[in-house]
Amino acid sequence: MLNENSNDEVRGLIFDCDGTLVDSMPVHFAAWVETLQRHGIEFSEQRFYELGGVPTDKIVDLLATEAGSSLDVDAVSLEKEVAYERHLSTVGVLPIEAVVTIAREHRGRLPMAIATGSLLHIAERSLRQIGVLDWFDTVVAAEHVEAHKPAPDVFLEAARRLDIPAERCRAYEDTDLGMQAIHAAGMHAVDIRLL
Repeated sequence: MLNENSNDEVRGLIFDCDGTLVDSMPVHFAAWVETLQRHGIEFSEQRFYELGGVPTDKIVDLLATEAGSSLDVDAVSLEKEVAYERHLSTVGVLPIEAVVTIAREHRGRLPMAIATGSLLHIAERSLRQIGVLDWFDTVVAAEHVEAHKPAPDVFLEAARRLDIPAERCRAYEDTDLGMQAIHAAGMHAVDIRLL
C-alpha cells in the first residue's frame, strides 16, 4: 500500500462512494432484501458484499439468471433504487470518518473525484447527506461508463475528468472488485478496510 502521507507521485485522489466515504451499505442491503423478497430471490449479506461496486441493474440481471427467473431488470432495479431512497430518508447514512478525514485534509490541495457503481442522483444524495458533495471536482457514476467494476473504466473516467494521468492518482476502495478496478487502471490503491 502506498504511504498515505506521501504525495510525491500523487496529483489527484479518487474515492469510491458507498462503503468507502459513506456508510450506506446497510441501507443498500435493506433495500435489496426488501425488493428481492417480493420476487422470491434470496440475497445473502455475504453475496451482497461480494458484489460491492456492481451497478444495480447488473446485480438484478445476474441474480435473475442464477434463479432462472425472467425478471424485468429495469423495473426491479427501479424498485430497489426507490426502496434505497425511502430507507435513506428514514434511516440516513453516516460518514466513514477515517476516509472523510483524508478527503478533508486534501480538500483544496489536490483535485478529487468520486468513482462509483451507484447511479449519479443516488451517489450525490448520499454525499450531500454527509456534507461532502461539494468537496469533489466530479462524480463519475454507473451511467457514465459501459464496463463496471472490476473493469477500470469508472476510475479511468474520473482521472480523465480531473485531467490527471491514471498513474498519478491514488484511489480508495472498500471491495475486492473495486480494488481490482483500481489496479487495472494503474493507480495507487488504498484498501480502506486496512486503514
